[in-house]
Amino acid sequence: MIALPTNNDIFLYSKPTDMRKGFSGLSGIVRSELQRKPNDGSLFLFINRRKDKIKALYWDTDGMVVWYKSLQQGSFEMISRNGQVSVKIDAAELAMLLGGVSIENAKRRKRLKAA
Repeated sequence: MIALPTNNDIFLYSKPTDMRKGFSGLSGIVRSELQRKPNDGSLFLFINRRKDKIKALYWDTDGMVVWYKSLQQGSFEMISRNGQVSVKIDAAELAMLLGGVSIENAKRRKRLKAA
């Protein structure tokens, strides 16, 4: 099992992405469209047009990492909120996304938030 960095920010790019893009192409999207630095410790997620493939880009301690998953059946949920280019999600939503659970239809129960 590969441990993805879930203690940092997680951003889902809300436009379909060409899965032929590698480190440089995905880093370019992060810089130009998300206005972020690819090596800031955040996890960036990209889904293709058919929604059956997902790539994750993040900075490990000494270099960029691309994680790639291709579904044999089913699809990932493409989330967009108010026309934003990216959607910030948390570790629970990441687990739901990868597990095939609808994030948009999930209902969160109240929890105490520390100040």
